[in-house]
Amino acid sequence: MNDDAKRAPAPPSRTAPPNETPRPEAELAALTRAWALPRGWRRLSEINNSVVGIVYIGAAFLFFLLAGVLALMMRVQLAQGDNRFIGQELYNQIFTMHGTTMMFLFAVPAMEALGVLLLPQMLAARDLPFPRLSAYAVWAYVIGGLVFFSTIFYDLAPDGGWFMYPPLTLREFSPGDNADFWLLGIGFIEISAIAGAIEIIVGVLRTRPPGMTLDKLPIFAWSMLIFAGMIVFAFPAIILATLLLEIERAFGWPFFSAARGGDPLLWQHLFWFFGHPEVYIIFLPAAGLVSMIAPTMAQRPLAGYRLIVIALIATGFFSFGLWVHHMFATGIPALSLGFFSAASMAVAVPSGIQVFSWIATIASGNRRFIASTPSLFIIGLLVIFTIGGLTGVMVAVVPFDFQAHDTYFVIAHLHYVLVGGMVFPLFAAFYYWEPLFGRGRLSERLGRIVFSLMFVGFNVAFFPMHIAGLMGMPRRVWTYASDRGWDTLNMISTVGAFVFAAGVALFLIDLLIEFRSEREIRQHKANPWNAGTLEWAPSDLYSVRSIPFVRDRYPLWENPGLAKEIEAGAWWLPGTATGRRETIVTAPLDGEPEYLLEMPGPGWAHVFAAIFTAAFFLLLTVKAVTLALICGVLAILSTLVWCWQLDPPPGKKRADIGGGVTLSTYVSGPQSHSWWAMIVLIFVAASLYLTYVFSYLYLWTVNPSVWPAPGGPQPPTLDWPAAAGALLVIGSALFVAADRLLPPPGGASATPLFLVAGAACLVAGVGAELFGHWQAGLRPWETSYGALVYVGGLLTGQLALVVFIMAGFVVARYATGQLDARRRVTFESTALFAYYTSAQGLLGLLLLHGFPRLLE
Repeated sequence: MNDDAKRAPAPPSRTAPPNETPRPEAELAALTRAWALPRGWRRLSEINNSVVGIVYIGAAFLFFLLAGVLALMMRVQLAQGDNRFIGQELYNQIFTMHGTTMMFLFAVPAMEALGVLLLPQMLAARDLPFPRLSAYAVWAYVIGGLVFFSTIFYDLAPDGGWFMYPPLTLREFSPGDNADFWLLGIGFIEISAIAGAIEIIVGVLRTRPPGMTLDKLPIFAWSMLIFAGMIVFAFPAIILATLLLEIERAFGWPFFSAARGGDPLLWQHLFWFFGHPEVYIIFLPAAGLVSMIAPTMAQRPLAGYRLIVIALIATGFFSFGLWVHHMFATGIPALSLGFFSAASMAVAVPSGIQVFSWIATIASGNRRFIASTPSLFIIGLLVIFTIGGLTGVMVAVVPFDFQAHDTYFVIAHLHYVLVGGMVFPLFAAFYYWEPLFGRGRLSERLGRIVFSLMFVGFNVAFFPMHIAGLMGMPRRVWTYASDRGWDTLNMISTVGAFVFAAGVALFLIDLLIEFRSEREIRQHKANPWNAGTLEWAPSDLYSVRSIPFVRDRYPLWENPGLAKEIEAGAWWLPGTATGRRETIVTAPLDGEPEYLLEMPGPGWAHVFAAIFTAAFFLLLTVKAVTLALICGVLAILSTLVWCWQLDPPPGKKRADIGGGVTLSTYVSGPQSHSWWAMIVLIFVAASLYLTYVFSYLYLWTVNPSVWPAPGGPQPPTLDWPAAAGALLVIGSALFVAADRLLPPPGGASATPLFLVAGAACLVAGVGAELFGHWQAGLRPWETSYGALVYVGGLLTGQLALVVFIMAGFVVARYATGQLDARRRVTFESTALFAYYTSAQGLLGLLLLHGFPRLLE
């Protein structure tokens, strides 16, 4: 690593700001110009988190309202027995779209949106490190989500339930395109969520203010870090599941068809490996919100900060051991029942730690805690989520679960957990943080009415469902016989649902009144709650005017004059050191400043990339393959244009951030935020592939007769896999050689030749592996073994193709004089991905050729 990338000394902890004489107004004017918003329709090209985050949360709330309307329609249908308000086919579509919209288009995106909106302010960062990635994720989500939801109006909505269990969703039982809209649409939306998760992980770890060690990190930032990490490891499972089911529907490869060695339960394993962690993916950020709001309302630091952090980590860890919690009645072995039952109970412990911490914080603080609307919603959370947790422990007991499984008792439990654990904290957050982005606090009088209607309405709607479930009412039914004795309970639930909806409608009216006139995002000066965290420091589009040194978890309480010092530009980076948008990148553990990150401004490439990506998936759904491929190519080209601007020339070697501290303006290697993002992306790819390995081994245990064995199908001879392995190793070696041959600035070398040859070897290696199986007579449509063998090759092949495209991109930068031994970040990202692709390919060779031979 060159000298310019060496770590700068940490600003010392001092009692006075480093810039004792505030910077002149010219500095502030330059800062304002650098972060100015485009005007008119060009505002759509803006990537600032304050703009993108509001669009994101607004879209998520829109989907919440749309899904709520569908819920009311279902409740009207179920209000009495033998009702014909909605036909069975339409009801199944509404039921599927309600669950899908709530889980995929509202719950996770709403939490991710709050992260995009609030984290830069909490971390006193100018923005998250990849603002165009955030903007891309948002536009992809908005476009894809709206088109997906609109299928309900064209009789194209999926009707297999939000869980889409095979075999009912296989082509022979669901012959239309309805299921394909779900499979391709949800797979695409999850990719968008993963893009946001990468942004959040790198942002929390690398763009904190100087002095903010992990021990001083706001709890919401901790929860978002764990939230994003769980997305990285959980969401690939649903991406693989949707990929396998869509391939089976489109080409007949038997992953879930038992007649040819597949198993419908494989879908449940993959779906719930994603689905049960998703409950905690939703809950953890909401818990982080409560852990931020409760101390402010109580005017006391959070009780048990370190225990809360441990509880968040433990909850994330335990949640991955709970997926069979939903499969107790599927006939799994008794040993598995005992293990997963114990894990289902154990996860209640870290959740209980957080609840007791909130209670302790409230009890030790301001007695007027419940006087505000955010506090009321926290109280509502404590009541509703606790009931949901208790019923969760009940269904974790296997004998009880056998009785309550697939009844309305489970519906009640699910909603008590999700609405209590996520929706009530979200409304508390709306009332608490709205002054940051509006003209003032929302109405307290209306807020109390909103809370009362939502709290009473929710309990009236869902508590009777426990009783209906215990009386035998099954879930997922569109009507029932009137003589079963469920009419009264269902009518009560329907009334409660409309009361809850009235509370949401009143909140919406209050919100519209607050935002009734078009306005610019204005400078924030007020701290109406007397909060102690940095998002309440005076801020503008660029977050805070100057980035302070943090010595406490509640900086504004620790130093009452800090807000004025920040606004006066008395701390670090009071202006723009390079004339562009920028922020300080700090070390992941101790918050020591490392370099100054120059950030991109508004642009259109990411918008077009989102549009064409959404078009690619949606056109595939309706079998417009040619148009889909054209849109796919345009999406790749748009992404390359977007990425071309992300590795600016080093420019100044160092920049003054104030107080005599200078930072490098360009680094590479593990110190670079781009290196960290690529590592996180590799974890995503590894999680996807390990999920594939699980699927391979699982189907082998279910039906070993279609796997290689004496008298059965045989893998190819070792010459083809040996050639494939050699090509993969040579490809990696060529990338190593290309790295060593990178020329000094202005020089020339054979680097492009090695890059292209290395990428070509990776592609050829995957091709040799697949060709060997084809030569041996293995066909993917005959057995589940053949289908999984070819899917393994395709998973590695798509990575090799991406490496080839990335290598071409790097060669183009070399040809234009934008790649050398110092300006090398794009090369490093490509090389890291190439090394991983080679490693995955070699693992696949061991699995597909070594494992069958061990069985002989």
